Amino acid sequence: MIRIAETEGLRTLTLDRPDKANALTKAMLLEIEAAVAQAAADGVRALVLTGTGRVFSAGADLDEARAGLAVDPVWERVSAAVAALPCLTVAALNGTLAGGAMGMALACDLRIAVPGTKLFYPVMKLGFRPQPSDVRRLKALAGPARAKMILMGGVKASAEEALAWGLLDRIVPPEALLAEAAALAADALGAKDGHGAAIKAMIAEA
Repeated sequence: MIRIAETEGLRTLTLDRPDKANALTKAMLLEIEAAVAQAAADGVRALVLTGTGRVFSAGADLDEARAGLAVDPVWERVSAAVAALPCLTVAALNGTLAGGAMGMALACDLRIAVPGTKLFYPVMKLGFRPQPSDVRRLKALAGPARAKMILMGGVKASAEEALAWGLLDRIVPPEALLAEAAALAADALGAKDGHGAAIKAMIAEA
């Protein structure tokens, strides 16, 4: 349920469970974790996360969430692995981003999305706690009040709101989504070895 493709050095991981709105199972999360580790080992210079269909991900598969996936450490491992990649990472959101799936998107360097995308994290309603790193990254990007709106107020932020809040970096027509991700990655793909990682480290330390 995870497809991996590479074109001219740009590696793309695609959530491919459209019949279930790309809801994440533990098996899928383990696949993503392994794919991100492989990207690090291969020294890729840019990685794109995207999905199939009209939803990026509905979050955790609810049956598995109730059976323990909601508190499984795999969520933190996946987002930490994405955040630790020295290459440029782009979340190309083909549609709504919900729940625990927000973690891997927040861990990316850039987030672009199609019009109509909504971002929400219904942990208050469902009775689960968000992953700790998700809270930190959400607060860092959008500020504490907007983090509370999403995590406690149940707000479903529109693409336009998310852009204004700093959760998205650009809104892109659906037909241009992956081309835009590739364009954002072009300079990193063309750079000499280690250059992108050095700049990313400088930004992190600034």
